[in-house]
Amino acid sequence: MNFKETLGVKTKRAEQILMAYLPEERGFQKTVLEAMNYSVMAGGKRLRPVLMEESFLLFGGEGKRIEPFMAALEMIHNYSLVHDDLPAMDNDEYRRGCKTTWKVYGDGMAILAGDGLLNLAYETAALSFDLARNGEELRQIAAAIQILGRKAGIYGMIGGQTADIEAETGAEVTEEQLLFIHENKTAALIQAAMMIGAVLAGAHKGEVELMEKAAYNIGIAFQIQDDILDVTSTEEVLGKPIGSDEKNNKLTYVSLHGLEKAGKEVERLSQEALSILRSFERKNEFLEELVISLITRDK
Repeated sequence: MNFKETLGVKTKRAEQILMAYLPEERGFQKTVLEAMNYSVMAGGKRLRPVLMEESFLLFGGEGKRIEPFMAALEMIHNYSLVHDDLPAMDNDEYRRGCKTTWKVYGDGMAILAGDGLLNLAYETAALSFDLARNGEELRQIAAAIQILGRKAGIYGMIGGQTADIEAETGAEVTEEQLLFIHENKTAALIQAAMMIGAVLAGAHKGEVELMEKAAYNIGIAFQIQDDILDVTSTEEVLGKPIGSDEKNNKLTYVSLHGLEKAGKEVERLSQEALSILRSFERKNEFLEELVISLITRDK
């Protein structure tokens, strides 16, 4: 199989794992469960769980204890999108070509759906303890849950979202603040994916730190590419409204440095990440190709 076919197989596998952990739509809370499932299953690249599993394989990981974490991270990613789309945040009506959760279920239910996904994520990750075969694996799972909580929380994604909202007030935003937003709002969950994969496979501290650095580069490059597409793509290709950054008066790497320099920075960051991934004893050519694909993606 070529890269695109292999990616399709791995993406489908990640989606099947995710579906296995989604709630049944029944009971008096049925509506919020429907909203949760709607938001998660409305499409998506499943990039983070794929990166997590490939990082796990890079360090020789075996077994199914990675699977609850793959599902949990995708739940957290999707909860953040549900909240991002709300009128109080980005006020977007479409995502991935579908109506956003709040447009279908209303503001209140969308907030609860996001909250539900966040809580379910940690319930799901904790199921990995049942799959541990020994004390060392139990310690690895505990460390992975700590990474998940920190990278998704106030010192990670939520911290980045906070700075992002404050950047919309009209006050001058510096490049340092912009990189803080990108590092935490976007890169943090990619760091969680790659660090957790390494930790659960038994990678040592230095290797986990290198994965954190590689994931930082990938996350920043991914966000800059997202900013580029917001200017250059179309709503039909992207599956969501374009020009949102300009509409919301957001400072981006593109508005700060222009399209040409932004494109070169995506290339530089990606190549540095590849150098790190190629430095380990084991190799994962698919993971390397996945990073390369982020440079040229069009949606």
